[in-house]
Amino acid sequence: MFQFAAVEERAERIVESAVALAEKGGFEAVRLRDVAADAGVALGTLYRHFRSKEDLLVAALAAELTTLEDYLSSNPARGVNPIDRVVSVFAVATSGMCRRPRLAQAILKSVASANPDLTEQVAAFHGRIAALTDTALQGPETGSNGNDHSAEALVLQQVWFASLVGWAGGLHDQEAVVSKVRVAAGFVLG
Repeated sequence: MFQFAAVEERAERIVESAVALAEKGGFEAVRLRDVAADAGVALGTLYRHFRSKEDLLVAALAAELTTLEDYLSSNPARGVNPIDRVVSVFAVATSGMCRRPRLAQAILKSVASANPDLTEQVAAFHGRIAALTDTALQGPETGSNGNDHSAEALVLQQVWFASLVGWAGGLHDQEAVVSKVRVAAGFVLG
């Protein structure tokens, strides 16, 4: 057990170092040698945990998503209707992603890299966002009402993700990301 905890602590340190480098200089600043040095581990140790820079940044995304899930668990989506609730989830998620722009851009570049080694992790990310969306669609007053909202949740999280990629590329601002989700929610749920 002690050895397992040490391994997890090392992986966490590696991810934290990658996050710090990405916050300062974006995707290009996350050089694996620099990450290993900053984390105080050998390069081989880094490679035992992460296959690539993209893998490392997708792990950072998973950590960010856990923070979002924890927040929404204690602060459920608010709104009088499903559209308001789902938009509130995406507003919180967007704010969380955009608060550190260089990191968010690096993460989005990694997720959109089409690296087949990351397929499982990226699919898990999209599934977790869809689950948060589905929870918001169900609403706190109804709990699970037996309705399957997975298709709607999938469409809305795809619109959100595509809008985030647009934000990362300078196409539009953070408010536009949430606005696009609101418009999509109106079409999908209206």
